[in-house]
Amino acid sequence: MLFRIGHGYDVHALAEGLPLVLGGVGIEHDKGCVAHSDGDVVIHALCDALLGAAALGDIGLHFPDTSDDYKGIDSKLLLHRVAELLAQKGYCIGNVDCTIRMQRPKLRPHIDRMRRTLADVMGIGVDCVSVKATTTERLGFEGREEGVSVSAVALIYRE
Repeated sequence: MLFRIGHGYDVHALAEGLPLVLGGVGIEHDKGCVAHSDGDVVIHALCDALLGAAALGDIGLHFPDTSDDYKGIDSKLLLHRVAELLAQKGYCIGNVDCTIRMQRPKLRPHIDRMRRTLADVMGIGVDCVSVKATTTERLGFEGREEGVSVSAVALIYRE
């Protein structure tokens, strides 16, 4: 078996009055991500991890934020397309792990739903999807509630 790993990282600024979508789940909050798409920073980092594992570039290459085709798009559609692209190249997704850095809101109540949503979109078992959240103890842009960052790793394989 051929195993490959990839890493992804994404950041979005937060602004009042915008919807907050993380891991394909809408979350009640007074701020949301500023973005060309729906701003799902979890899915964007995950797409980069998966594409990187297969050496297929990054999310901006496949879904440029200069294209009206992706204006306001549901990022779950992007993740589904990435999973399809990997399958076309003969890869299976082994597992993924995402870490969200954000001061507020508390994300623990939403983690299980994020895991199920991401698993369904990628066509893998929920036991193959890890999502964790942490604060930065009020340090940095995440701690000041100016933005959110996510890192993701992915293992893909070809039998």
